[in-house]
Amino acid sequence: MAVTLLSGMVLDGTGADGRYEDVHVDSSGVQVDRAEHGAERLDCTGLMVAPGFIDTHSHTDLAILHDPLLECKTRQGVCCDVLGQDGLSVAPIREEDIDSVKRQLAGLDGAPPDLDWDWRSVGDYLTRIDSSRPAIDAAYLVPHGQVRRGVLGMEGRVADEFELAKMCAILDKGLSDGAVGFSTGLIYPPCCYADSREVVALCEVVAKHNGVFVVHIRSESDYALESVSEVIEAARTAGCRLCISHIKLAGSDNWGKLDPMLDLINGGIESGVEITADQYPYTAGSTMMGAILPPWAHEDGAVLDRLSKPLVVDKIVAEMHGAPPQRWDNFWAWSGADGIRISDVSNPSSPNQRLVGMSLARACAEVGGGDPVKFALDLLRQEQMGVSMIAFSQSESVIQRLFREPWVGVCTDGLVGGQPHPRTYSAFARALSWMVRERQVVDWPEAVRKMTGLPAESFRLTGLGRVAHGYKGNLVAFDPNTVAPLGGYDSPREHPIGVRHVVVNGVVVVRDGETTGARPGQTIRH
Repeated sequence: MAVTLLSGMVLDGTGADGRYEDVHVDSSGVQVDRAEHGAERLDCTGLMVAPGFIDTHSHTDLAILHDPLLECKTRQGVCCDVLGQDGLSVAPIREEDIDSVKRQLAGLDGAPPDLDWDWRSVGDYLTRIDSSRPAIDAAYLVPHGQVRRGVLGMEGRVADEFELAKMCAILDKGLSDGAVGFSTGLIYPPCCYADSREVVALCEVVAKHNGVFVVHIRSESDYALESVSEVIEAARTAGCRLCISHIKLAGSDNWGKLDPMLDLINGGIESGVEITADQYPYTAGSTMMGAILPPWAHEDGAVLDRLSKPLVVDKIVAEMHGAPPQRWDNFWAWSGADGIRISDVSNPSSPNQRLVGMSLARACAEVGGGDPVKFALDLLRQEQMGVSMIAFSQSESVIQRLFREPWVGVCTDGLVGGQPHPRTYSAFARALSWMVRERQVVDWPEAVRKMTGLPAESFRLTGLGRVAHGYKGNLVAFDPNTVAPLGGYDSPREHPIGVRHVVVNGVVVVRDGETTGARPGQTIRH
């Protein structure tokens, strides 16, 4: 199959000014300024033609297996997902851990009921993705949580030298299997139990493989500056590249820390550390609701047992109501019951499905009132932690200023179940409409670079991120005058407008704004 995109303005992913050219693509790659005889011809007059967008922080780890069309990605121009984020994913995995990992990830990656978890290694999982024939390409990060669980389980303590050596061996195998890097989520158990020594040792393995260290920092609020310093120093010591996930400052008391945070990161770059970050263009975040609990509540995997003990619940409630600054990222302190929304209950037959889309304050009132904190904890217990949330805590001005930095790209960080955050369907369209057309934070070529060339270079995704001879045939054609999200927090499953054509590996997966059903995606192995 072959296709030629005619008469569009090509933004090549480097940040250079656009130029009007025809682009021919087939399974062998891109040929610029050439229209092949016999190829399908797509009129791109009035459109911008760019490399396929790369979502550097995605949570479609299971969705890519049970819903490989992934229209939520292709219809916003995403041609490649980077999976394995926040240190929480599905491979490598031991047989005895499958049930507990399913429960832990239900609020993050969903809980597809009929999906057979028949992989064990990273290589097995990548092969399983290829066999599902997804519509888009996919790369994978070895998740810290699975590395640590394979040695220490959910124990809430630092590793000794022997345990750390075993973790390094597991990570080495995952990177040898084709993962492009290593991820951790230093607010999530069991990753949060690691000390900086453990992080550095694992990053040294990453450096040996020329991979990327991708990190949800230990605090995005009260201790954000200390947390940024920790990961820059880890990358510097180990000699690896660093990508800071979904960079932000949460809680109004912390928005004033932006200048010193930028000074830290830019200083690290000037000193020779290769640092990038990604960002979703919304003031609300989203994750599994279990993240509202203090880290100790998850130790040894006994969180449900703790939530069934009234005295322990009282202790948790007291900590959640504690005054900042706090040593853990306390979503309740940032957002409160009115600012946290239930976005998914993973059990489709649960009576709590009726609460999806409500704030915790409203949901608590619906079931009879009382303390919203205790209601939230009881909901987690009833649903065995299979609950997702949206939490409002960020500033538009901080988001826009971060987007100006040349090292900040775009991601969805999108959960796919229930009534998800609208970023799952529209993050890239919103970045183009809000950051470029409406606010002129950056221009069109720079915005496209942030979505293509920058992540391809940061993650060393060979063949992606450019419209140039020899690169893979991943392209998106969009209308700069109309591209925009349609969905919001109350109707998030609306596909954006203005994304006209999407091509993956030379095959059209979206034509005139509609999905074709083609599934030409491949895994990108390091």
